[in-house]
Amino acid sequence: MNTYIGVIGGSGIYDIDGLENAEWTSVSGPWGAPSDQILTGSLDGVKMAFLPRHGRGHVHSPSTVPYRANIDALKRLGVTDVISVSACGSFREELAPGDFVIVDQFIDRTFAREKSFFGTGCVAHVSVAHPTCPRLSEACYSAAKDAGITVHKGGTYLAMEGPQFSSLAESKLYRENWGCDVIGMTNMPEAKLAREAELCYASVAMITDYDSWHPHHGEVDISQIIATLTGNADKGRDLVKRLPALLGADRAPCPHGCDRALDYAILTAPEARDPAMVAKLDAVAGRVL
Repeated sequence: MNTYIGVIGGSGIYDIDGLENAEWTSVSGPWGAPSDQILTGSLDGVKMAFLPRHGRGHVHSPSTVPYRANIDALKRLGVTDVISVSACGSFREELAPGDFVIVDQFIDRTFAREKSFFGTGCVAHVSVAHPTCPRLSEACYSAAKDAGITVHKGGTYLAMEGPQFSSLAESKLYRENWGCDVIGMTNMPEAKLAREAELCYASVAMITDYDSWHPHHGEVDISQIIATLTGNADKGRDLVKRLPALLGADRAPCPHGCDRALDYAILTAPEARDPAMVAKLDAVAGRVL
């Protein structure tokens, strides 16, 4: 099959430059409308789709992002590999504002979001023990290095509900007791849904601040975050531009099984499945249903 890269851009990244035959495309599906139209085209001979997670103009809060609709829309387009690019706070001195972190683990503390495509009428359980794809993450790391970005390989992302930033007590808990490395509001349930949709998923955390734990930086300063976002957005675009050459147009099956996550995940017997639910899963789980 062919590689089709899907980029989900977070705060500060609402479009992508350099796509050939670029056009904003409307994608409809049974999970509602995605955050925005999707910018489709190709880059260096590889198909690419860009979806602004918060919508152009930043109209969706972290809690109102239509995560299921977004992942379903990318799957319907034929996307094979999803790269999440998002602004994050840092719990580590060495992960400084302006640095990037290639996340490989999550702790999900969100509570106001639908977290699965499956449910009553068609029950499934996928493994998210390793929620990001090592192959795709390595490509993002190499692209960042090639772009001259200070990048760190591996890290645990604490996903909070928001939209408020952490209290000092929460920040210290996540850093000192839970061993988290970065904090953000949008990669969950996105990563879980990508796994259910059998899409390879990589998370690029763009550091904007030190959250509120740092004794010399104090509480989060939104004006400082916005200033850092501008520089990070340019770096994020440079990273994305290097991915087609690293991933190539021809795509072999994922060596880590991301694209076969549903092989044994669906537990509801065929005769007991709700036809309406099965119909909604046509793109996400059509391969096994």
